Amino acid sequence: MTDERSQAADLTASLRDRLVESVADDAAVSRRAVLGGLGLAGAGALGLSGRGRASAGHDDDPDPHGSFGPVDEYAEDAFDPHEFLTTFNTGFDGQDDLDQRVFERDGQRVREFEISATLKPDVEIAPGVTFPAWAYNGQVPGPTLRVTEGDVIRVVFENGQEHPHTIHPHVKNVNPRMDGIPHNGPGVIEQGGRFVYEWKAQPAGCHFYHCHSLPLKEHIHRGLYGAIIVDPDPERVARNPREYVNYQGPMTEEYRETLVEKARLRNREYRADEVNEMVMVMNGFDTNFDGENEVYAVNTQAFCYGVGDTDAHGSWEESENGTIQPITVDRDTPQRVYLINAIEFDPINSFHTHSQFFDYYDHGTTLMPTHKTVDTVMQCQAQRGIVELDYSDHDPGLYMFHAHQSEFAELGWMSFFEVEA
Repeated sequence: MTDERSQAADLTASLRDRLVESVADDAAVSRRAVLGGLGLAGAGALGLSGRGRASAGHDDDPDPHGSFGPVDEYAEDAFDPHEFLTTFNTGFDGQDDLDQRVFERDGQRVREFEISATLKPDVEIAPGVTFPAWAYNGQVPGPTLRVTEGDVIRVVFENGQEHPHTIHPHVKNVNPRMDGIPHNGPGVIEQGGRFVYEWKAQPAGCHFYHCHSLPLKEHIHRGLYGAIIVDPDPERVARNPREYVNYQGPMTEEYRETLVEKARLRNREYRADEVNEMVMVMNGFDTNFDGENEVYAVNTQAFCYGVGDTDAHGSWEESENGTIQPITVDRDTPQRVYLINAIEFDPINSFHTHSQFFDYYDHGTTLMPTHKTVDTVMQCQAQRGIVELDYSDHDPGLYMFHAHQSEFAELGWMSFFEVEA
């Protein structure tokens, strides 16, 4: 490491330690205070500062502005956001610690998942900084459930936590008993209670589940949420193509086949393996419970898809144990992101890519983009969609993506794709 990088590393490490200690030990530290510290120090969220600086013309004087990102490590045995990114629980396979199965009932396929609500007092949201979460199956976000349109989603839910909880699905549910709210069916499930939810997988798209107990903002903010991916059924698309596209023109056989092919490329049982698919749940954490978030992330851990060590001039390294590293992208493989906003206390969140434009499918319920060739989308809480990217014409290297609320990026919601040749 050069003298410049050593000086920057020492400076940011000391600032990081001070800020992490403040947030960990002093519940009064607010987002305003953290951001104020960043303005003075040029550090990253909660002291997770970039090892580097952008020179202001004085090579012997470390500049307080420049790079931001992490330098410290996450615990190796903690929730792994890199593994979560590409883990889909289908009933056939997925997480080793999630009980799941597939069976036939009355001629219909049922995918069953066993999910419990638990207290998770030590969810690591920044290196060395933990959050007292309420979690589905001990993780935040909860397990990603993936099914095919028309399946029955069967969730065996048990509440192992002292507060009453539910699971409310953002799918088209025609049975009010299964809505997972306090007023219908079994209502809230008390500690030790058990209930079996069943929902028909419809419509195709990127969907959301969460606890609907009151106060709702606390149950969501504390971590009780996850993704449901409903793959389109190509055979159903062939029979009912207009349900999958906002199009009023003639439905030619060629156009119908185009939609069917798109459905196959989005269905894990057909050709979705030809696309690199990822789940990104945008979330935030109010570490002092003052009604505003101090830490922002994708998949819970601040800067987890960032660069472990950088001098802000293009020289970088992975973190020592690999807990902080960019998302590797094969330049010749299309990329698909199932994007969900689970944030509380802020009206909107956003997703912005550097040096790249993408197609966006709002809620993922159409097979043609609702926004084409954009580089930024906004989502309110529970809004979700599918992002499709193509890096085939890009040079190898690091390409940033982040929330385009700048303070969110500085407080943890900043990431990189690393495009490989």
